[in-house]
Amino acid sequence: MSDLQADINIKEVPSHVAVIMDGNGRWAKQKGNQRIFGHKNAIKAVRDTVEAAAELKVKFLTLYAFSTQNWNRPKIEVEALMTLLVESLKKELPILQKNNIKLVSIGDQDRLPSKCLSTLNEVISQTKQNTHMTLNLALSYSGRWDLQEATRKIAQQVKKGIIEPSEISEMTITENLSTRGMPDPSLMIRTSGEYRLSNFLLWELSYAEFIFTDILWPDFRKEHFYKAIQKYQKRERRFGKTS
Repeated sequence: MSDLQADINIKEVPSHVAVIMDGNGRWAKQKGNQRIFGHKNAIKAVRDTVEAAAELKVKFLTLYAFSTQNWNRPKIEVEALMTLLVESLKKELPILQKNNIKLVSIGDQDRLPSKCLSTLNEVISQTKQNTHMTLNLALSYSGRWDLQEATRKIAQQVKKGIIEPSEISEMTITENLSTRGMPDPSLMIRTSGEYRLSNFLLWELSYAEFIFTDILWPDFRKEHFYKAIQKYQKRERRFGKTS
């Protein structure tokens, strides 16, 4: 156990941590390479973050892997990303099984290539009985898309007489989002020095603590995750109340 890990109060570790993995392209550019070079070298950061979260007994870890806006990137980059995703899922399956980690995914996944979707569903199926931690990949995801889909579901429920408009509550919306069944994240970490949500978990992050780091995602390691947890534990969470 590292000194950083030892300084963390396990009893106050957030049950759900969300991460915006940003900076792959800039990292690659700094090294004189194409953007996909950064994506390929980000696998270590993903593995370290998953392992660190599991070690600290985080119950849910959501990683923003691919947004709906990312479909607008050059076709060659998108295709390379999808290929990398398939390869990574296959390679990481034994590690997920060994560490008792369940994989789930959220997003508009009808847009994913068939091979990518097939591999994703296979890994989800093979890990569905795992209980130590849930790793949630946000793929082809955006917060606005999710709220739009939830609104459609609720409208259908009203149309069918299942619920009255006056009965729609915050819980109604929560239960119709793709993250239903998960607690809202208490902590959101974003790498690369950017200070925005980029359409990520817009409803769920309402009361989360935000931690921004200048570290580019391919350089993110366990110690950076531990430091983020330490910063989180030093904050006072008031939820609109006074101290």
